[in-house]
Amino acid sequence: MRSRSRRGRSSRRCVEEERSLKVLALDYGAARTGVAVSDATGTLARPVGVVERAATPDGLKQVAELVDAEGAERVVVGLPLTLRGEAGAQAEETAAFVAALEGLLDVPVESFDERFTTSLAASAPSSRAPEDARAAAHLLESWLAWTSRSR
Repeated sequence: MRSRSRRGRSSRRCVEEERSLKVLALDYGAARTGVAVSDATGTLARPVGVVERAATPDGLKQVAELVDAEGAERVVVGLPLTLRGEAGAQAEETAAFVAALEGLLDVPVESFDERFTTSLAASAPSSRAPEDARAAAHLLESWLAWTSRSR
């Protein structure tokens, strides 16, 4: 019986750790990449800013510095699928960016469907955050909602 109790506590601890995962989201673009980060509880997303030419060596370095500075434990990159859910040229470029991040960062990197995040950011009430960063925040909110439903 003790082993069950221990397993129960251990699995609860794992679920709590998953809930407190701090995530950095990137809305990738060849020229500008929006950045957002979740709070320490992994429930709220806030726009952080923009990295210019994120796929270049300097841009990748800036992303790595942001991951460290924000204490991110996972990176989520928006995958721009077509309305039919297919990968086009932009999705292929994004996949190459994700691969570069995976080779550089010590935290997991994953892609997530970002359809409509830019249009949501454009239609949202104006804030001081750049549109690209607001799009990253919308992406992160979608990812956080999706992960909370799949637990």
